[in-house]
Amino acid sequence: MMKRAGIVGGLGPESTVDYYQSFIHKYQDRMDSKQTLPELYINSINMYNIFKYISEDRLDDLIEYVGGAAQQLERIGGDFVVVSANTPHIVFDEVREKVNVPMISIVEATYDKADELGLENVALLGTKFTMEHDFFKKPFETGGKKIVVPDEQDQQFIHQRIVDELENGIVKEDTKQAFLKIVNKIIKEEKLEGLILGCTELPMILKEGDVDVQLLNTTDIHVDKMVEEVFSD
Repeated sequence: MMKRAGIVGGLGPESTVDYYQSFIHKYQDRMDSKQTLPELYINSINMYNIFKYISEDRLDDLIEYVGGAAQQLERIGGDFVVVSANTPHIVFDEVREKVNVPMISIVEATYDKADELGLENVALLGTKFTMEHDFFKKPFETGGKKIVVPDEQDQQFIHQRIVDELENGIVKEDTKQAFLKIVNKIIKEEKLEGLILGCTELPMILKEGDVDVQLLNTTDIHVDKMVEEVFSD
């Protein structure tokens, strides 16, 4: 019997839909059939609680909240669990300890992909929590790779547009152009080879071909790992 995925979703709703659809399509491609569907569970929680716990530095509450959601998925039959957002991976290691089934990290998956592509010098975009904390940067730095983020003012701007617009399914051309201005500046200054879309809503606004470097779509990379897990022994 195929393994059942458990997805901690709602972080935000738009990217949860993307995870769901992408997982189904990639599963069907692997099966080479549209007449089959994977079985999975989605536990949709409140992303505003995540932001609140992090901004108030209540990481124990964050661990309990996300960990509790993962435990519920394990209880109802999830054979493995993913958290469908980058920001809550601030406490991924602690959440992983709360369940007995495997958990697939979006950060570890993205590092593996960057390594596979031979990228040594990349930038990270995401919420300000993702850009200012070191949970995403750590594996890259440990692996001897350079990872940079925009300056503080640009971080704040990107974060605000993610929360106010992208998390609500709103994609504006002026926001896209502003993001590209920030990104192209940092690509030129740091001579980058890749750009990590470290927020699962960013692929709504930044697409392959928008920049001259390799785009690392963390949602896409994470879902590929989920499909691998479904078919693994």
